[in-house]
Amino acid sequence: MQVDLKEIDRIIRIALAEDIGDGDITSNLVIPKEQKDSMSFVPREDIVACGFPVISRLYQLAAEDMGVALSFEQITKEGELVESGQIMAKISGNSRAILATERVALNLLQHMCGIATQANKFAQEVAGLDVKILDTRKTLPGLRWIEKYAVFIGGCYNHRMGLYDMIMIKDNHILAAGSITKAIEYAKNSNTKLMIEVECDNFEQVKEAVTVMPNRIMLDNMSITELNQSVEYIKNNGQGEIEIEASGNVTISTIKEIAQTGIDYISSGALTHSAPNSDIGLD
Repeated sequence: MQVDLKEIDRIIRIALAEDIGDGDITSNLVIPKEQKDSMSFVPREDIVACGFPVISRLYQLAAEDMGVALSFEQITKEGELVESGQIMAKISGNSRAILATERVALNLLQHMCGIATQANKFAQEVAGLDVKILDTRKTLPGLRWIEKYAVFIGGCYNHRMGLYDMIMIKDNHILAAGSITKAIEYAKNSNTKLMIEVECDNFEQVKEAVTVMPNRIMLDNMSITELNQSVEYIKNNGQGEIEIEASGNVTISTIKEIAQTGIDYISSGALTHSAPNSDIGLD
């Protein structure tokens, strides 16, 4: 996943405007204008480091806006496992500017490290198995890019970024179109070059989907028995051309058993919507 500077700038601008507004009153009143300090980002727990491109850009934009000098030093690598108490990075320069941006920097870094750490735990659970763990669109509005970036840094993979880069036929699409067959045929008749994926809730839907050959079938909220039955059927009847994905109620405790059914992908909203923020301080 490539760093998207446009998305980073958009997120930073909104965050700074929200928090600083027309000025950091406290810092401006109690700290001399020209004072300089150096502070360190230190985790209070073992985490996966993530977010340095965002934080370094934050300080670059803040320095330009405030007309001061700020120097960001990255010490650990993006994606590196960082132990509690280990210095991740340092920020040096104008004290007022450092304190004015402290909360925004920590909010972004804690959130991204939290997701990367969660993703890493999921990835480790299926290490050695031929399966990829995918994120979903269950992200906080406006923060999708940084959340999906953190998933990638943590060792998992990105599903579609939005509604525009993949055809994902879900239950309501099927109901509106009339059937799985009709929905897939409508998509294919458009001569689209995008991947076509269809969600199936039961084995009967799987059998119907296979007859019209989508690129991928998502097995949604199925038991292990149903997953095994569906995977075997798709592999025997899909001419080796249909990818298989499992989704629904995927947790760190269930993911390995799901992976062992022989599917190609597992998607989980828990990578993003259930990842706790990492505990990081600016000392």
